[in-house]
Amino acid sequence: MTSQKPSSVLHQKLRELNSWDKIVRLDKYPVHDLESLAARKLIDAGRENMARLGAFEMPDFVTPAAIEALQLESAILEHSAFFKPVVGNPYLTPEDPGLPADHPNRMTETTRVGVIAYDQYPLDSLLRRIYEWDPLMNFVGKILNLPEIHRYADPMGGLNLSVMTKGDYLRWHFDQADFVTSLAVQSSTEGGEFEYAPLIRTTDNERYDDVRSVLKGDRKQVTTITNNPGTLVLFQGRWSMHRVTPVQGTKSRLMGLFGFDSKPGVMSSPHLYDIRYGRTTVAKEPPTFEDYDHARKK
Repeated sequence: MTSQKPSSVLHQKLRELNSWDKIVRLDKYPVHDLESLAARKLIDAGRENMARLGAFEMPDFVTPAAIEALQLESAILEHSAFFKPVVGNPYLTPEDPGLPADHPNRMTETTRVGVIAYDQYPLDSLLRRIYEWDPLMNFVGKILNLPEIHRYADPMGGLNLSVMTKGDYLRWHFDQADFVTSLAVQSSTEGGEFEYAPLIRTTDNERYDDVRSVLKGDRKQVTTITNNPGTLVLFQGRWSMHRVTPVQGTKSRLMGLFGFDSKPGVMSSPHLYDIRYGRTTVAKEPPTFEDYDHARKK
C-alpha cells in the first residue's frame, strides 16, 4: 500500500473545515458578530491591552482541527521559504558613523528568518482563507479603533509565513508598520520565544538609554508572549522593540503574518522584495499543493 501524498491528506482535512465555527473559536472570540455584548467586551479588553502593553494576545483563537490543517499545509510550503541573513540595527536604517559606538543606531546583529510570500499560497490554503476573511479584518480594525482597515495590496507581502529553523534568530528591532497581526502555527522544539519591551519609545521620545540597556542584556523591561499554536496576536511593533530568540531543535517555528493597514493600496518596495523574498517578480498565478508535492519529488 502506498502512503497518501501530503496534499491529499491536507485536502481531506480542509474539506472537514466547512464552516467558520470549525475554524475559529467563535464561542470565545465572536468576531463574526461585532455588535454582540461578548464582542464588545472583547474589543474593550483588546483596546485596554494595546494601550497599556502595546499587544493583545488571544490564545486558542483557532480550533485544534484548524491548527492541525495549518501545520499540515505549512509543512508542505516551508521548504520553499527564502532565507537571507541580514545585518542591521534595531531601527532598520543605515548606521550613522558619526554617532558613538554604543548608540543603538550602531548596535547591530544578524537576522536569519525564512519567508513564504503571499503569491506562494495556494488559493485553497486555510491560512489564506483566514487572512482574507472580512470579519477578522474588521475585528482587528475595531480593536485598533481605526475608522477603516484594509488588506495590503501587496501580492507578496499581504500574507507571509515566517519560517525559523535551527539556529535562526530575529534580532531586536522596531517595526516600520504601525501594527502587526500574527497567528502562531507551530512552536519550535526549543527557543523561538517572542520577547518585547512594551512601548519602550514614543512618538516624541526615542528613549535611547532604555533601548541601549535592553540591547546590552537588561531584562527589567522585557516580557514574553508565549505564542502557542492557534494564538492570534495584535502587536504595535513600531513602539515596542522585540525579537525572537534563537530557534533550537528539529521542529520549525512557523508564524502566519497578516498584512492589514489603515490606508488602502499598501505595497512593498522592490528593495524589500529582494531582501525578503529573493525576487522582484510576482508569480503569475498561485501554485497548488500538488505543485509542491511534485517539486519535493524532483
